Amino acid sequence: MGLPVHQSADYVGWLLETMRSGHSGHIVTLNAEMCVQAETNAELRRIIQNATLVLPDGAGIELYFQWVQRRKVKRYPGIEFAADVLQQLQPTESVVFYGGAPGMAAEAAQTCQQQFPGLQVAIAQHGYLSDTEQVNFHKQLQALQPSIIFVGLGVPRQELWIAANRSLCPQSIWIGVGGSFDIWAGKKQRAPAWMCNNNLEWLYRLYQEPWRWRRMLALPKFVFRSVGYDLGWRPF
Repeated sequence: MGLPVHQSADYVGWLLETMRSGHSGHIVTLNAEMCVQAETNAELRRIIQNATLVLPDGAGIELYFQWVQRRKVKRYPGIEFAADVLQQLQPTESVVFYGGAPGMAAEAAQTCQQQFPGLQVAIAQHGYLSDTEQVNFHKQLQALQPSIIFVGLGVPRQELWIAANRSLCPQSIWIGVGGSFDIWAGKKQRAPAWMCNNNLEWLYRLYQEPWRWRRMLALPKFVFRSVGYDLGWRPF
């Protein structure tokens, strides 16, 4: 569909090497819904195309490569990638949690600090900020210059926010993590392992949040659009 998907045997190792060599980066965790949104949102499409790393997050991405491209590309859920990154950070490398409802980022950060002793959380800030609070938050980021910035504002808002604010911390790694804070904070649960392993995580999310059914319509759209793109159909 005109979007990149990067493949690596060690995504986390690549990220840490990039960060420790003083380079910035924007990490996108790509799924079917984001692909469909990018068809009608030119700015989102541009951001994904220019991202430093695009992870094959969703089951739809893995199945597309398997069934259409006849290539083996294993999905790497963004929440697992983020946790693996946290696990390997050094005590001198700080992280910011930004997004979610009031208190959510703080609870998620506390859980991660319990799981990964020594983890340095520079800021845990919810995503409901006034204009004045947003300005103050920007100043905090500029002053602290954290190593990793997790942004959990949902798609496409988090990608747009990262693209607009990367200059605040020119040597940081910025990662959109969607609803990961909700899960780390214990407010929601991931699907059982057997569902994740059989590409049914979307069904469990629908069970937890029935109102998501409209968003799930992106899945059949992704099938038709991705196959159509391979057959030569271009929407833009």
